[in-house]
Amino acid sequence: MKETVVSGIRSTGKLHLGNYYGAVKNFVQMQNDFNCYFFIADLHSLTTHPTPADLHGNIKHVLVEYLASGIDPETSTIYIQSDVPEIAELYLYLNMNAYMGELERSTSFKDKVRSNPDNVNAGLLTYPVLMAADILIHKATKVPVGKDQEQHLEMARTFGNRFNRLYDTPYFPEPYAFNYSEKLVKVPGLDGKGKMGKSEGEGNAVYLSDDPETIRKKVMRAVSDGGPTEENQEKPEAIQNLFDLMKVVSSADTHEHFSDLYNKMQIRYGDFKKQLAEDMIIATAPMRERIMDVAKNDTYLRQVAKHGAIKARESAQKTIKEVRSLIGFKSF
Repeated sequence: MKETVVSGIRSTGKLHLGNYYGAVKNFVQMQNDFNCYFFIADLHSLTTHPTPADLHGNIKHVLVEYLASGIDPETSTIYIQSDVPEIAELYLYLNMNAYMGELERSTSFKDKVRSNPDNVNAGLLTYPVLMAADILIHKATKVPVGKDQEQHLEMARTFGNRFNRLYDTPYFPEPYAFNYSEKLVKVPGLDGKGKMGKSEGEGNAVYLSDDPETIRKKVMRAVSDGGPTEENQEKPEAIQNLFDLMKVVSSADTHEHFSDLYNKMQIRYGDFKKQLAEDMIIATAPMRERIMDVAKNDTYLRQVAKHGAIKARESAQKTIKEVRSLIGFKSF
């Protein structure tokens, strides 16, 4: 029997190069080896965007990009989180056994409180519980997550194990972080500080749907410096990030050529960035074309969403029926 994998993406986020090379390509590869559930986390998005300007449009965009990336709705289960109400029900039950202190100690919660002190809502506090419900509803054992989500995954194990102890049953398995490839590709952002991500600012990320001119503008504005001051010197973070990006989208010869120029103090960042931008445009062109094709087919998108909801609810309803029985809910 195949192990179950669960992964999601917030409905406010477009796929960027970091998502694609760091995770989505792995999703495509793992489809045939595992029982995969990929969901669009529109409920999660409300914790920081309680009144989204275009929730449906955002969901559609993410669904299109999942499909264009190669996720097969016949092989995997692709669904929208809010189409599976059993997730919200399990979230409620798990909240009854989640303690205030442990939720307040969550690193991501403390970060959000500091960055958005005027929007500290209960949903933000219980974000890890909803994430646990996403995973436990399908009794998943593998969850592809980055370092920033490992604490949430640990909390999912805590909530599942606590349920098992309270109701004296080994019902929920323990989910663990999972990387399908030997080494995940790290894709840095354009701001010179760290990984690529929408939360770091619009100019930090290159999105799969960006047109060539947008990509050129973003790359040319990427953070750099005045150039090396001695031969073979260590690259500062911002420059190393650009070289790491080139390693992802360019040929090995191109990367070596510009690395040699840097080491000889002969590099011209304008030429370097122009090459990086053109290689990004070439690398993303097939994806951009598929996104445009899939986005035109509303009938297909409706079919995928409906089919995914049916498949996800079949699994979720079984879990909820058994959870309700274990808790002691009975119909008169």
